[in-house]
Amino acid sequence: MTKKERYAFVIDWFQKNMPDAETELRYEDPFQLLVAVILSAQCTDKRVNLVTPALFEKFPGAESLAKAEFEDVEPLIKSVSFANNKTRHLIGMAKMLVEQFNGEVPDNMDDLVLLPGVGRKTANVIVSVVFHQPGMAVDTHVFRVSARIGLTVNAKTPLQTEQQLVANIPRDLLAIAHHWLILHGRYVCVARRPKCEICGLKPVCKYYQTDMKYIVTPNP
Repeated sequence: MTKKERYAFVIDWFQKNMPDAETELRYEDPFQLLVAVILSAQCTDKRVNLVTPALFEKFPGAESLAKAEFEDVEPLIKSVSFANNKTRHLIGMAKMLVEQFNGEVPDNMDDLVLLPGVGRKTANVIVSVVFHQPGMAVDTHVFRVSARIGLTVNAKTPLQTEQQLVANIPRDLLAIAHHWLILHGRYVCVARRPKCEICGLKPVCKYYQTDMKYIVTPNP
């Protein structure tokens, strides 16, 4: 099977089976999504969605969060991973938005990655989800699933994964493809033991075809 054929099968399968894929983070505006994505680093969306309602109620926008002290924010997010660092990032991000961007979330990668707590993955989420620009955010799910299926080859870093996916997925599908791969990795192609028995991508998946560590569990 050629790379082109594999991509075509995967894209077609997701379009038929996951046509409305979107982020599971809850938000109402670009600022809230930016906060949620920063909080989601090495943390589950489910956990983030538990803490953001109280956070957004107290700090509904960049202006209010920019005036906050560490002690005002940390107790509200203490159940997420790396709460201390994320508290500092959130306050610093809000201050920069107010001071340099008129309190508005930038619509481009170059400005977004200047914000505290915002790396390339977070910036890609914002430009694709909020501003509907072609972007491929690579988190642990996307990195793992892409390699297992065989969409990427010898990609050692998230950037290399991003570059290979961007080169082979149509630009108008990049934003939703990000969600396809995340959700597939979250619920089917899980890290420790992928649920190959229920996966519709088996016919083209390199992992399923070649990894002899996978043992099919017979039906009871």
